[in-house]
Amino acid sequence: MTSNPESTDGVVEMAWDPITRIVGSLGIYAKVDFNNNRVVDCYSTSSVFRGYSIFMKGKDPRDAHFITSRICGICGDNHATCSVYAQNMAYGVRPPHLAEWIINLGESAEYMFDHNIFQENLVGVDYCEKMVRETNPGVLDLAERTEAPHAGDHGYRTIADIMRSLNPLEGEFYREALQVSRSTREMFCLMEGRHVHPSTLYPGGVGTVATVQLFTDYLTRLMRYVEFMKRVVPMHDDLFDFFYEALPGYENVGRRRVLLNCWGSLNDPEHCDFTYRNMADWGRKMFVTPGVIVDGKLLTNDLVTINLGIRILLGSSYYEDWEGQDPFVTEDPLGNPVDMRHPWNQHTIPRPQKRDFDDKYSWVMSPRWFDGTENLALDTGGGPIARLWSTALSGLVDMGYVKSTGHSVLINLPRTALKPEVTFEWKIPERNGELLSNAIERNRARTYFQAYAAAAALHFVEKALAEVRAGRTKTWEPFKVPDEAISCGFTEAVRGVLSHHMVIKGGKIANYHPYPPTPWNASVRDIHGTPGPYEDAVQNTPIFEENPPAAFKGIDIMRAVRSFDPCLPCGVHMYLGNGKSLDRLHSPHAFASGEGG
Repeated sequence: MTSNPESTDGVVEMAWDPITRIVGSLGIYAKVDFNNNRVVDCYSTSSVFRGYSIFMKGKDPRDAHFITSRICGICGDNHATCSVYAQNMAYGVRPPHLAEWIINLGESAEYMFDHNIFQENLVGVDYCEKMVRETNPGVLDLAERTEAPHAGDHGYRTIADIMRSLNPLEGEFYREALQVSRSTREMFCLMEGRHVHPSTLYPGGVGTVATVQLFTDYLTRLMRYVEFMKRVVPMHDDLFDFFYEALPGYENVGRRRVLLNCWGSLNDPEHCDFTYRNMADWGRKMFVTPGVIVDGKLLTNDLVTINLGIRILLGSSYYEDWEGQDPFVTEDPLGNPVDMRHPWNQHTIPRPQKRDFDDKYSWVMSPRWFDGTENLALDTGGGPIARLWSTALSGLVDMGYVKSTGHSVLINLPRTALKPEVTFEWKIPERNGELLSNAIERNRARTYFQAYAAAAALHFVEKALAEVRAGRTKTWEPFKVPDEAISCGFTEAVRGVLSHHMVIKGGKIANYHPYPPTPWNASVRDIHGTPGPYEDAVQNTPIFEENPPAAFKGIDIMRAVRSFDPCLPCGVHMYLGNGKSLDRLHSPHAFASGEGG
């Protein structure tokens, strides 16, 4: 949706900049129509250039995971893992089963840690009592009078009690979640040495010394987390369901067309050999199933098809095109043609310039997925909603504690010290007969995926202990670096799809491009004028905040953006000043160049 050039007065330009820690500095620039309580235009910007794809060239490929881990200080282990997967393919090495179970345990702990601290200590603040009191006092008054349907499971009598528990620093649940984040980080460190840049992760396996005591230490912490999740899931269900009832139409906040991507994660070492020729098969055996979902339907769960469909478009980003450059790769290992706009063939040619919303305005490129007809602006939904949706539709996962049914995901959490066995079911979200990819459901899915990760980790612990008890304690296989190779790694970073694409020539890296979830979610208008997911989701957002323009906080806009989990936006600053009233919009791109409004 673009703004109407015939709009009348009441439209105000606003800027939220920076929303920090998003591979640079994320800014959201919007036009809000206060007469009709809706956002009429949005631009997502990133003001920092990173350049990893440039300085990776010429490096020893064995250093790739150590270098790319530093792309992010939050999910660096996801990058290291993905890089190791790409290296395994390039070197033709298959790690021992035990090593893969250890990596899976580390990644599961990372999901639990990161989703917990983001959901409870950052997203939760958007729905806490203090925030709701400031932005929607009428909603808080209703929350005080609304009994929580699952009070017996989580211990909070009313919805307002849940909101108070989320108040930063003071809230009971807020503080408890901080303690939980500590134990989940310890779980990760037990498997991979340190957080967030692993010290025991290598191509060919891991350097972790595997013992019964190691996995027992992990398991004791995991069981406490399992018990914690038995309260968290029903608590968030009560809170999110309440917003639908308290604010009719709230399902449209942050809503966009269902265009989801998941690259799969948590390999099954029984099937994964890291070869490209078998990638479609072992990809479907992942414990989170890859998939591209369009309008609620699964287009493909074939990783080869997924890989070949990736296109890197420019348009509104600060780069020169690389059309006309010689391709690094013309065919994949199966003989399929590789497009010039695929990451294997990408050249990064930065061209810094003044921000202009009519032209170039961000350092983020525009990844798209080509379905044979059009380049789709897929989003990860913050990670979990895409993972659960893809896994549910494929119906391929059945590991005892987790089962996908073709339309939902069943998550079984066994009996713990104080609570009985519980089974949760994540269902494909819909309301009034319409499928939903919106702020509330992205957040809800994050809670359910925390439980999913915990249940999967229980399976991985059992498998790892079986290996150790059988005397199969080897955790690494030797390898040689070839003179030439092309490879790719696919996994899920915490907040969504992650792929690393590598070309080796002369035993050195000739081309290397990592594509984490941020470029997909925060992408800008591409060469065809298609907005990125943040932009699209915010442009479709109605305003429910009760404050007048002079005291406007933009909470609905922030909930829409933060539902994508934009790399821990722990510092959100809004610049409004006195605002700037636009009596008449002369163009759908009425922002002055370089101005924030």
